[in-house]
Amino acid sequence: MKLYGSPGAPCTARVLLCLEEVGAEYELVTLSMPTGEHKGPVHLARNPFGQIPALEDGDLVLFESRAISRYVVRKYKTKASDLLKEGNLSESTMVDVWLEVEAQQYNPAISPIVFQSFILPKMRGATPDQAIIDTNLEKLKKVLEVYEARLSNSKYLAGDFFSLADLSHFSYTKYLMATPYGSVFESYPHVKAWWDDITSRPAFKKVAAGMMGS
Repeated sequence: MKLYGSPGAPCTARVLLCLEEVGAEYELVTLSMPTGEHKGPVHLARNPFGQIPALEDGDLVLFESRAISRYVVRKYKTKASDLLKEGNLSESTMVDVWLEVEAQQYNPAISPIVFQSFILPKMRGATPDQAIIDTNLEKLKKVLEVYEARLSNSKYLAGDFFSLADLSHFSYTKYLMATPYGSVFESYPHVKAWWDDITSRPAFKKVAAGMMGS
């Protein structure tokens, strides 16, 4: 199994975390983003959109990090590592709900903040647009209010069990915490406790160590 991407890229980190969490054997093939390797014909054969990551498992080639993540946790499902809870309809549906919340509500609010306050200044030497940060910070606060209410009634997002729904929040939140805006979590104690819990897992620590700014 080969994963093509960059360990510092949030979507690659999402898949890396899945692979580490389930104990899969894999090879990370790092692509050179500055030279545009991900836009070259070899990688376009893996991902026609010229984005990362892409996964090769034998003859199967996958792209889109959330789809790859589901594939990985399904392939390596065990009693001790069942991150989709597909044997239980109500539990698996709640995992689906919070995966959708992450993709449709959380990520659209947090990713512009990370891009402006972390990626632009650290990787491109550019000046952040404070208006974009401020607008999306307000959006993120509204999302975190929903998370705070949810996590006041359950240990994890989908229920009292760790799942892919929790894991999928890792990479962008990790980068947010490396900026001054990470302090927003302090206003949501149940969210902060949840974050401290999931990031204490060995897989999280290992993947975090390979990301930018670590």
